[in-house]
Amino acid sequence: MRGLLFTANAKEDLAKLDRTTARQVFNKLRWLAENFDSLSPEPLSGDLKTFFKLRIGDYRALYSQNNHNILVHFIRHRREVYKRK
Repeated sequence: MRGLLFTANAKEDLAKLDRTTARQVFNKLRWLAENFDSLSPEPLSGDLKTFFKLRIGDYRALYSQNNHNILVHFIRHRREVYKRK
């Protein structure tokens, strides 16, 4: 099992969600950490090519990974996650 780490942005995103949605997101991220070695995630493209995405209902978690940890960068609604600032 890999460790699961959150950036400050991801923590803020998670805190903004209602309790039920936040629990669903966290449970799915925990599932990802427990099963990561048996998955084959594909990197995103363009400006987000260093990230992978996890679909959680209408939300997306963008994360990166190394040998031991999954680092969650953002948790946003699907209509907002790919917008450029």
